[in-house]
Amino acid sequence: MSNKSENASSRRKFLKTSGSAVAAGTALSQIPIENVVHAAGSDTVSVALVGCGGRGSGAIAQIRNTRGNTRLVAVADVNAKKAKDRVDGYKKQFNDWVDVPEDRIFGGIDGYKHAIDSGADLVVIATPPGFKPQQFEYAVKAGKHVFCEKPVASDAPGVRRVLAATQEAKKKNLLIGIGLQRRHEERYINNVKMLHDGAIGEINLMRVYWNGRGIWYRNREPNMTDMQFQCNNWYHFIWASGDQICEQHIHNLDVGNWVMNDYPIMANGMGGGEERMGGDRSKSQIFDHTFVEYTYASGHKMYSQGRHLSGNKTFSHVAEYAHGSKGTCKLASAIVPNKGEPILMKGKGGGHQQEQTDLIEALMKGEIYNEGEYGAKATFTAILGREACYSAQVVKWDDLLKNGKDYCPGIDEWTVDTAPPAVKGEDGKYPVPQPGVWNPFA
Repeated sequence: MSNKSENASSRRKFLKTSGSAVAAGTALSQIPIENVVHAAGSDTVSVALVGCGGRGSGAIAQIRNTRGNTRLVAVADVNAKKAKDRVDGYKKQFNDWVDVPEDRIFGGIDGYKHAIDSGADLVVIATPPGFKPQQFEYAVKAGKHVFCEKPVASDAPGVRRVLAATQEAKKKNLLIGIGLQRRHEERYINNVKMLHDGAIGEINLMRVYWNGRGIWYRNREPNMTDMQFQCNNWYHFIWASGDQICEQHIHNLDVGNWVMNDYPIMANGMGGGEERMGGDRSKSQIFDHTFVEYTYASGHKMYSQGRHLSGNKTFSHVAEYAHGSKGTCKLASAIVPNKGEPILMKGKGGGHQQEQTDLIEALMKGEIYNEGEYGAKATFTAILGREACYSAQVVKWDDLLKNGKDYCPGIDEWTVDTAPPAVKGEDGKYPVPQPGVWNPFA
């Protein structure tokens, strides 16, 4: 049998065992990309996009930039016009790489089902975190490979769904990628390995930061339902985003867990939201600052700062630091031993592109990896810290994972006309968690 026939046989076998048509080929890295991505047939990885915001759009562009044989075949967004506009933009940008006719553009909360069922091999999920568990679960049940942006949920019940679906994906031999891109950056990979090999001795403390500016807000459009409005402003609602600690600070928390090679067993914290949207609680219910002390089973700690404040006079910092018995380290930057010269980190960054390059390359080779568990547990680390800040209690991992509040009750039956979980009070304001009063449990 020729090498070409053997390759074709391997691809067909992978298609049969994984439930997806996947790309494969010989020496693809040496073939001009324009000759690779326009090829057709069973070796093409067909991609469906669920969620047409900035991160979803970025992921699709980065998949297009790989040297795999890929094609976009379906798009869904709760806003049908947004989905249509995104497809039109892709067609102008990427020409015939986009194979998305009108009947494979879907709107509405249930549009993800139609996109996933449209014949795609790989589903990119880049929706508000509150919706991801049901979409992730549906894609795995349908036998699809999945790339899911972080965070993968906004509450404990959602994390449990993702963990269960992750195990199902393993049984089905499905590839699961999660958008924690630092895990794919050479500089972080090299640095964490050095720390695990003892470069600064026993690590007893992590400090992690995501202190930045304010975030966007979109005014209500004519004829919008409350659900459509909150979906359009998803970052400002706990059920949809999980708050800033989940949506952005998760990256730094994940690095902390990675370095510690463990997950915290409990957390306590503090926070508030006095400056969010200028204090206008008719527009937003999330906090603008949090501080969390995480405790690991070893007794070692991780201190977490997260903040969104507008203006240029606040301390802005996004970074991770490790402290050990023999030195310190700023992750992906430099190791500073107590004795000796600093060691500057080497290696590439560019994690957003690299995670898609790694994913498509794995599919081309018929290789499977699954990032679902650490994606779910990184998400839950953020949720644990959030609930500690909201409640001003010491919250334990096991208790919260088992009995944590359901922020998206009945989500599988929602439509754009469903009343969303966040409802304004008689004062016209959305409810805001009050430390000392808030109950983190169902």
